[in-house]
Amino acid sequence: MLSGDFAKGMMKNFTTQPYLSRLIKIGILATACLLAGCTAVRLGYSNGETVVYWWLNSYVDFESGQQPMVKRNIARLFDWHRKTQLEEYARLMMRAEQQLQGVMTVAEVSADFELVQQRSMAVIEKAAPELTDLALSLQPHQISHIEKKFQANNEKYRKEFLHGNVEERQLARYKQVMKHAEYWFGDFSREQEAKIRAAVNTRALDDEAGLAKRMRRQQELIAMLKKMQAEKPDRDTAMRMISEHVAASKSYFGDAMLRAASDNARESGIALATMIINMTTPEQKAFAMERLKRWTEDCRKLAS
Repeated sequence: MLSGDFAKGMMKNFTTQPYLSRLIKIGILATACLLAGCTAVRLGYSNGETVVYWWLNSYVDFESGQQPMVKRNIARLFDWHRKTQLEEYARLMMRAEQQLQGVMTVAEVSADFELVQQRSMAVIEKAAPELTDLALSLQPHQISHIEKKFQANNEKYRKEFLHGNVEERQLARYKQVMKHAEYWFGDFSREQEAKIRAAVNTRALDDEAGLAKRMRRQQELIAMLKKMQAEKPDRDTAMRMISEHVAASKSYFGDAMLRAASDNARESGIALATMIINMTTPEQKAFAMERLKRWTEDCRKLAS
């Protein structure tokens, strides 16, 4: 079975399925430093605490009294992540090196994606107390700041994914897929590129549904934060509210149409990722295995 990190790197770009509410999942950025596709994994991870802080600050605009708490909580999360998660990633990537020598099935890639989701949830659960403290500390103007940031992000999404006619959008998506396929496997032949282009074009253009899912999660998060601000619950109650929000996010808050769109996007993305993996040559697989080997070494050096 392909490593969770490898599968996520593929799936991240072969589907339009976004993550759960980004503010709730801020802890995942610790993992994202490893999955961002940079060539300096250790450097990126070592600077991850600063990156996460400034990313969060771009949403919240922290006041001076909040800054020490946020930085302290991020540091604790990274320390836990480094000590408990990186060695497991290294083992998964070692296994991926072996599994790449065979033929992958859709079921195996799907199972790996589930594994990544489970590991992501472990980070969320670990960060729940810190996320609760942050949510309770937010002021009305900061919640408004988050809303405006969401609006700006959505406008950027529209420009990137909803601009142009069908052919233009399909071409843009194909280029994105190839960018990340080449990161993992190196150069592709014209014949391979043609097959990938054809496969990409058969997928439904579901970017409108992607935007709808993003906006629903954002709306629910803002509603929860405003409710906390109005009711000022105790810490245990607030933590329960966050846990319920995360759980409800998995089913898109009971919206059957959004859930169906998400499932369809995921299934077609998994099928595309599986096809690309299996069409690669021994040389291309060796390229990916060498990259995985370097990541394995980085993970172990970071963990130590």
